[in-house]
Amino acid sequence: MRLMFLGDVVGKAGRRAVCDRLPGLVDDLGLDFVVVNAENAAGGFGITEEIAQDLIDAGADALTLGNHSWDQREALVFIERQPRLLRPANYPKGTPGKGANLYVAKNGARVLVVSVMGRIYMDPLDDPFAVAEREIAACPLAEQADAIILDVHAEATSEKQAMAHHFDGRVSLVIGTHTHVPTADWQILSGGTAFQSDAGMCGDYDSVIGMEKDEPINRFTTKIGRSRFEPAAGEATLCGLVVEVDEATGLATRAEPIRLGGRLAQTLPRF
Repeated sequence: MRLMFLGDVVGKAGRRAVCDRLPGLVDDLGLDFVVVNAENAAGGFGITEEIAQDLIDAGADALTLGNHSWDQREALVFIERQPRLLRPANYPKGTPGKGANLYVAKNGARVLVVSVMGRIYMDPLDDPFAVAEREIAACPLAEQADAIILDVHAEATSEKQAMAHHFDGRVSLVIGTHTHVPTADWQILSGGTAFQSDAGMCGDYDSVIGMEKDEPINRFTTKIGRSRFEPAAGEATLCGLVVEVDEATGLATRAEPIRLGGRLAQTLPRF
């Protein structure tokens, strides 16, 4: 079984890269299940119902969010009727939506997707380790789930690495999001879990983490905000990780990055 996770989609440029390329990639790479982090898809801040549907129509089987979940206020409402959209599971009790869900992949496999948000340099939410433990224990790998994908939306690499080692052997993939820069540490851990500290972003890399350069530079140099942050509008790089999973165990057998379009070095999985 082949899974693909795409990093944070930033603005129209990121959406265009995903919507234009994803349908072909599903066919060309034989992808059974695709997860896209979409928390920056609407002008760099949050997601709308229309954009969520566009990404699903393009081939995303599940969409995850993060600290920008509610920047578009309509998300508080439509997340309740859109089961393919997940916000972090460690938001407080009573928050709209779900943080984990079990889906059926194109090959008929059952795929559990769990979203959590880290706490280092982030909002002080519930313990992401305990919440992820709760969701994974309720739907164990190779029992109720044929594959498990854990999206850790976090600033600190150490927190994401610790999460991966904590769940090594119990999930198919632990993937970091949020920093918008792809890391070079994709690997399969000793217990069989694929891991990458950050999947990067689907966005224009001629930017400051996806935003037009002038205003971030201005704020760093003057400490005075002059205008809103705006997503960079150049050609985006589609960026993520492709993982092959053993259908008997749910553990990873191969993991390689994917980068297409834009400024970054291009790469496709060699399997």
